[in-house]
Parts: sequence; C-alpha cells; structure tokens
Amino acid sequence: MPVIELLKAALYGLVEGITEWLPISSTGHMLLLNQFVTLDVSQDFWDMFLVVIQLGAILAVVVLFFYQLNPFSPSKGKDGRRATWRLWGQIIVACLPAAIIGVPLDDWMEEHLGSPFVIAAALIVYGIAFIAIESHREHKAKRLADEQAAEGHAKHFAVRTFEDFDTPSELADADAAVQDVKEMPWKTAFGIGCFQVLSMVPGTSRSGSTIIGGLLLGCSRAVAAEFTFYLAIPVMVGASGLRLVKFFLKGNSFTTTEAQVLGVGCIVAFVVSLLAIRFLMSFVKKHDFKPFGWYRIILGALVIAYFALVA
Repeated sequence: MPVIELLKAALYGLVEGITEWLPISSTGHMLLLNQFVTLDVSQDFWDMFLVVIQLGAILAVVVLFFYQLNPFSPSKGKDGRRATWRLWGQIIVACLPAAIIGVPLDDWMEEHLGSPFVIAAALIVYGIAFIAIESHREHKAKRLADEQAAEGHAKHFAVRTFEDFDTPSELADADAAVQDVKEMPWKTAFGIGCFQVLSMVPGTSRSGSTIIGGLLLGCSRAVAAEFTFYLAIPVMVGASGLRLVKFFLKGNSFTTTEAQVLGVGCIVAFVVSLLAIRFLMSFVKKHDFKPFGWYRIILGALVIAYFALVA
C-alpha cells in the first residue's frame, strides 16, 4: 500500500537527517536499515533514492548558513563579500579530490564495498580513530598547560587562560590552530578534501572523515564540523545529480508512488537535518567526539554479531 511505503520513506528520511551530519555514517545506516525495512520499489529507484534523499539534508545547510554562504548579502561590506568568495573557493578546492577520485570509482565502490561486514569494519575503525585523536589532543593540550604552569604563567586563549577551562576536552579545542572558518588556510581546506575521499567506503561517514581530517589538521571541533557542512553542498548536489542522470539514462521514470516516496524522504530529511545540525554545533562547544566513536564501535560489533548469526 502507498501509505505503508510513505511511512517507510519517512523513516528513511529520519535516519538520513540524523546520520548525515553526525559522524556515524548515513549510508551505512541506510544500508543496514534496508536489511529490515525494504521499500517496495525497483532496484534502480532504490540505488537513486539512497543518494538523492540527501538533497533534503543539504537544503537544511543552505537554510541555516545562508548568510555565511551568500556573497551577495547587502549587509556584508566589501571585506565580508571577499571573505565569502574566499570560502567558496576553499569549498571548491576541497571538493577536487572527491571529484577526481570518487566519480570514476563510484560504481565499483557501490558494487564491491556495500556488504554489512565492510560497513561494520569501517564503523569500528573510524570509531577508534575518533577516540584516539581526541585523547591525543587532550593529552597534548594538558601537557602544554602543565609545562606553562610550571614556568609560572598561563597560556591565554583569547580572553581566557587554561585554568578557566572545565575539562581537558575544552582545553584541547581552545588550543587548536584554526578557531574560525574564515582563518582556515587553503592547504588545510584541500587536506580536509583529501580526507573526504575516504568516505567512499560505506560505513566511513562523509562527515566523520572530514571532521577527522579537520581535527588532525589543526581545526577546532566547531570549525571542522562547520566546514564539513559547507563541503557537503557541492558534493551531495553533484552526487545526487549524477544518480538522477544515471537513473533516467537507463530509461527509468518515476511512478506516482515512487515520486511520493522520494518527496516524503527528502522533506523529512530536511526537517530532521535542521535539528541535527543545530544539535551538533551546540554539542561540540562543550564536548568532544568520543561518544560518537563509542557508538560506532558498539554498532559495528552488533552488526558483525547479527550478520554472523544469520549468515
């Protein structure tokens, strides 16, 4: 029944809206959900739906960050417009690795790396990476603070000293070299784009790989997350457009139910994404990414256990 399919589409939109922005892998969750909740659609439509539903999620970024991304805003002066164009230049530069490497390998990756065990392995590996990176950043910041305290003076972070921070996590983030997207060097933007290529493996997470890249390259958590949102715009719009072209070139067209399924999925993904993005930007101001790392490890272990039992 169409109503049942629309409810399924809404569930996929919910999962997409949450997992696209949290560093826990949207594609991995969508493929795993498909093991239990299957849409009554053709295989070609499903392959297209899995990617195009991201358009709803990316629209949320455009809405929430419209001012930051709009170089034509009348309230921006000459310097503000120049900074916005510079940001767009960095976004384009960061997209080049994915465009050069990702497009030729897209079909191969989809065919060979979509198994539950590959997804589980990627979930676990990058979960460990999040925990290890955050622990290293905290240890480094605390060591520097202790050294300076022993020398009789405290390092200043803007208007605060290291004694003002409640946790090593806050201290580590304050010690990051890049505290504002506007201050990001071009080489850092390109480096984050190189990390984005890793997200081609299902279960890795596009946001997860770029956030890890940002942290390793000296960005604060907020900057890494914000630039990840911006970087998603051309990547996801391009990927969605490519899937639509492939879908129609095969002679396909939407049935009424399929059009409704895609519409509902995108709308729900948009609404949920608004909430997920706001949550993440608020969360990273006080917390690190370790909880997401532990979530990935636990989920990966459960996936391996489940599919090992049913195999």
